[in-house]
Amino acid sequence: MSQRPRGTAAVALAVAAALSLSACGGDGGDADAAKSEAGGGKKAAVATGGKDFADAAKKTASYGTGAAAGEFPRTVTHAMGKTEIKAEPKRVVVLDVGEFDNVVSLGLKPVGYAPSEGDAAIPSYLKKDAGEPKSVGTINSLNLEAIAGLQPDLILGSQLRAADKYDELSKIAPTVFSIRPGFTWKENYLLNAQALDRTEQAESALAAYEKKAVKLGEDIGSDKPTVSMVRYMPDRLRLYAKASFIGTILQDVGLPRPKNQQIDDLAAEISPEKIDEADADWIFTGVYGDPKATQRDTARSNPLWKNLKAVKEGRAKDVSDETWYLGLGVTSAGQVLDDLRADLVK
Repeated sequence: MSQRPRGTAAVALAVAAALSLSACGGDGGDADAAKSEAGGGKKAAVATGGKDFADAAKKTASYGTGAAAGEFPRTVTHAMGKTEIKAEPKRVVVLDVGEFDNVVSLGLKPVGYAPSEGDAAIPSYLKKDAGEPKSVGTINSLNLEAIAGLQPDLILGSQLRAADKYDELSKIAPTVFSIRPGFTWKENYLLNAQALDRTEQAESALAAYEKKAVKLGEDIGSDKPTVSMVRYMPDRLRLYAKASFIGTILQDVGLPRPKNQQIDDLAAEISPEKIDEADADWIFTGVYGDPKATQRDTARSNPLWKNLKAVKEGRAKDVSDETWYLGLGVTSAGQVLDDLRADLVK
């Protein structure tokens, strides 16, 4: 029987938080909304509802391997079943930014990666340690021939992104899938680490992240400001909520959210005419892709935006979409904590 590795308190807390998501979220709408967690994807209404997130969290609890450190072959239990990995992986292909972050943080240079739609660049915050991986299509349009050409010995991705390609990918190399990118990023990190035989290293990194988040919360003080997360995307404007990557980070720090962002979903969507719904003590905004292709300028020209207290007092700031929304891993999470400290600790 496969066993879940002994995780840190950080991971235990992450699972507990995920399991607490109830079915009270709004209409789930199109699954492509969840695909857009790391950018790209098709137009959608709102993210999958709370029950689906809770179900995903429960399933991540079954991730695991019974292998001891250094032991191969090992069989990894994951979202698509079980995969045997015969030897320690050396040539890894990653199918999303989260897996890219995970692998690089564990000291490996992937041989291939799938960037987000419209952006073939290696994330700048990973570039120094990423080596020279080859592009294998995009997160929503994989190039299987390019993947096979790299002769990988492990492929890491997610069921949400590429379930329909799993069988073909498994014929190329052992393939391990999380359920989805985003709010289960800590469990996904441990899953990737199990496949790479680097669990101890991943647990240490998560413990350091958790300690850093708690310390930031203490340094901000007991009177914590509310934080609103706004993201401008082509054809939609989102207020990111609890069941998102950034939502988990803000929760770990103990930062309160506006009521409309306390929902058990990835995000709520609003129109530029309702930008005042983004009101909070601090407003942090990201932009996916070209700002001119989004509704950012329309929203910010609205008097409702200009009259928000946070805007008037200089507490509405643009943040790096690359780390705050696209990163989905422990390295980007640490950088978000640094950004929050720079603004909220005086």
